[in-house]
Order: sequence, then C-alpha cells, then structure tokens
Amino acid sequence: MTAVEERRLKGLLKTAVTEVLAERQDLLRDALRESLEDMAIMRAIQLGEKSPMISRKKVFRRLERAA
Repeated sequence: MTAVEERRLKGLLKTAVTEVLAERQDLLRDALRESLEDMAIMRAIQLGEKSPMISRKKVFRRLERAA
C-alpha cells in the first residue's frame, strides 16, 4: 500500500467513525458507561483486598439490617 493510499484510507476511516458516532451517540455513551463501571469495580476490588477480612455471617447480618 502506498503512502497516498494509506492517507486516503485513514481519511475514509476517520470519516466513517465520525459519522457513526454522530448518528449513534448511544454507542459512545454505552461504551463510556461500561468503562466507568469497570473502573469502579476494579477500584472496589482493590479497596477490598486492602481491608481486613470479616466473617460471612457478619456480612449477611449487615445486609439484612440495611434491607
């Protein structure tokens, strides 16, 4: 592939992606939401790994009180 063909292909791809995102903003919004949820879950796991262990019984007792 020549440099001219690569530039043309890059331009076409850029245009296509821009059009899809303009027409389907929900796709970008959903992808962003999923990324933020993944980051939040990762952070919660990291915090959980650093916190002291408690018994399963205590966890369920607290969940029952919160309900």
